[in-house]
Amino acid sequence: MTSIQKPPVRHPSLQQNALGLTKRDYEGAMSTLCAGCGHDSVTAALVQSFWELDVPPHRAAKMSGIGCSSKTTAYFMKQSHGFNAVHGRMPAVATGANAANKDLIYIGISGDGDSLSIGLGQFCHAIRRNVNLLYILENNGVYGLTKGQFSASADIGSRSKGGEANVQPPIDPVLLALTLGATFVARGFSGDKTHLVPMIKAGLKHKGFGLIDIISPCVTFNDHDASTKSYRFTRQRQTEMTSVDFVPLKREITADSENGHGSAMSVTMHDGSVVRFRKLHEGYDPTDRDTAYAHVRASHARGEVATGLLYLDDSGQDMHDVNKTVSRPLVDIPYEELCPGSAALDELMTEYR
Repeated sequence: MTSIQKPPVRHPSLQQNALGLTKRDYEGAMSTLCAGCGHDSVTAALVQSFWELDVPPHRAAKMSGIGCSSKTTAYFMKQSHGFNAVHGRMPAVATGANAANKDLIYIGISGDGDSLSIGLGQFCHAIRRNVNLLYILENNGVYGLTKGQFSASADIGSRSKGGEANVQPPIDPVLLALTLGATFVARGFSGDKTHLVPMIKAGLKHKGFGLIDIISPCVTFNDHDASTKSYRFTRQRQTEMTSVDFVPLKREITADSENGHGSAMSVTMHDGSVVRFRKLHEGYDPTDRDTAYAHVRASHARGEVATGLLYLDDSGQDMHDVNKTVSRPLVDIPYEELCPGSAALDELMTEYR
């Protein structure tokens, strides 16, 4: 489905940031996602974050792969650079773009299917290289764009719309990122904009690879009570000629987590199931990787989802530091310097003989 452009009309009294831009200037096309999709809430948080940080839209590069999540890049900052990559290959494209022009602000939008199945290897190596990239993973446990098959983050016991139960244990992107050495790891809930915006702003300012795993419920394809990511899907009508999936109009689920650090927040989903989120307690140390890992595992054991900034290392070297690249972005270096000729190449090759 083609995205619909928003009308350019702007109210003269809209608040402006330091660049003289309003939040409307950070919006994109109209969303074509299902009404009530958590991904649209993530889009609103992204618009708010970039606007508050006074980021010039033309200085940002949006990368995505394939899936419902990867459509998000069309819905914010329409004047930014953008690249919609092949399924699962966004991290490699983002790495190449960052290698060529490190002066841009890079944000990658992906999903649990795009990142944890076909793109798992790419995801891991982007973390290992510490690419200067904020990686938003919109996590709903299903392949929503291709009719609700299980993704690699689906919980054990989850049922597809055909009734099959998932028996494979899920991959937790937060635990994976912590294991591989990510320098910024956080988790949020799409309906909690109050805390999602500061996390995104912190991730955009972080030097190196930053992961924010966002639990973003799918209103269409998840239909079991025990899921931590989804709603029950309802099949409205089926005929012998064709099957029709009815997506009921649902209100966006939001939540207020202003109950203090360490408190648990219960969120009731459309199907009546309840998801429990727990914020970090006051004594939590986000600079201790082992503590972060243990905290996430303990939350799993309690049937809860740990949210907040889970781990931060602001002393690490990013990809350019490790590879000792020149200070100027490669895109700004003249061809004669980038390609000095065959004599220089021959001299270099002699060092390896």
